Amino acid sequence: MKKIFYLVLMLLTITTLSQAQEQKKSYGKVLRHVVLFKFKDSSSIADIKKVEDAFRALPSKIKQIKSFEWGINNSPEELNQGFTHCFMLSFSSEKDRAIYLPHPAHKAFGATLQPILDKVLVIDYWAKK
Repeated sequence: MKKIFYLVLMLLTITTLSQAQEQKKSYGKVLRHVVLFKFKDSSSIADIKKVEDAFRALPSKIKQIKSFEWGINNSPEELNQGFTHCFMLSFSSEKDRAIYLPHPAHKAFGATLQPILDKVLVIDYWAKK
């Protein structure tokens, strides 16, 4: 009976240590989804504002979005090639991003872009320190 007890205790310890290692490995890992927009010259300020508002609303509609920020280019280097808007979303996993991409709210947002978007650039990466 003692042998079974120690065997079970050893298995529980190994399992706990293994889970702790996995948590330690994934702790702080963040998947970034960076989206840059270049709008058509014919786009109105009101149309662009609608896009900004619609993108800002996505985190309240899609729970897999861990964090969100955005801004408008103000670099003095003038290397933006016409891209003016940057949006950065963070996800905890590729699975969360895979839920976001086809999500109905994301698809509806994409439809608002069609008439005014000239180009889009998307880069995803695992953040490193």
